[in-house]
Amino acid sequence: MSLVLASAGPSAYWYLTRATGAVALLLLTAAVVLGVVDVRRWNSARWPRFVIDAVHRNVSLLAMVFLVLHILTSVLDGFASISLLDAVVPFAGSYRPFWLGLGAVAFDLLLAVMFTSLLRQRIGYAGWRAVHWLTYASWPIALLHGLGTGSDVQQTWLLSLSLACLALVIGAVIVRVLAGWPANARGRATALGGIAAFALFLAVWLPSGPLGSEWARRSGTPASLLGHSSTSAKTQALVQARTTVAESAR
Repeated sequence: MSLVLASAGPSAYWYLTRATGAVALLLLTAAVVLGVVDVRRWNSARWPRFVIDAVHRNVSLLAMVFLVLHILTSVLDGFASISLLDAVVPFAGSYRPFWLGLGAVAFDLLLAVMFTSLLRQRIGYAGWRAVHWLTYASWPIALLHGLGTGSDVQQTWLLSLSLACLALVIGAVIVRVLAGWPANARGRATALGGIAAFALFLAVWLPSGPLGSEWARRSGTPASLLGHSSTSAKTQALVQARTTVAESAR
C-alpha cells in the first residue's frame, strides 16, 4: 500500500517544472522592468553604465536558462504528453493546447531576441532594437501561459507571485512614463492604457478562468488525465489523512 501511495504522488519533475517556471517568470519580469525603466539613466561612479548593462544582459540570459530547464522538465515528466516540438510550435500539443501554445509563442519571441542580439553587429542597431521590443511582448504572453497551464495556479504562493510580477511591470511603466517616455502624449497614453487594459483583463478573467471551477477540463486537459488527476487528488487526501492519524497517535 505504501508503495502505491508513494508512486501516486507528484514526481520530482513535477516540482522542478513548477519551480523553474516560477524562477523564469521572476527573471523575465526583472529583465523587462530593467529595460522599461531604462536603468542606464541611473548610472553613477559606483555603478557605471557597463555594469548596469551587464546586469540586465545576465538576468535575461539566466531567464532563458531557467526557461529551457522548465521546458525540459515538462517534457521529461510523464504525466502529460508534452514534446520538445510543442515548446517551439504553438498550439500543436494535446495538453491544454492554447495555453501551452502561449508558452511556445513566448519562447519563440525570446529566441528571436537572443539570436538577433548575437548578430547585432550584422543586422545593425535599428534592426536589433526593433526585434528587442519582442521581449516586452513575450512577458504578458508568458504570464498568461503560466496562469492558464499551471495546475497549482490556485495556490496562494503562485497567485501572489504572478500578481507581484504584474505590479512590478505596472510600476516600471508608470515610472518610465512619468520620466517623459515616450516623447509624445499619445505614446504615453498608449503605454498606460495598454498595461491598464491587461491588468483589467486579468481581474475579469482570473475569477471565471483559472480560479473558477473545472478549469482543468475547460482549459483543454485530456479526459484521460482528468481521471488521473482525480485519482491522484484522492490518493493525496488519503496520504494526508493517514499522516494526521499517525501524528495524533504519538
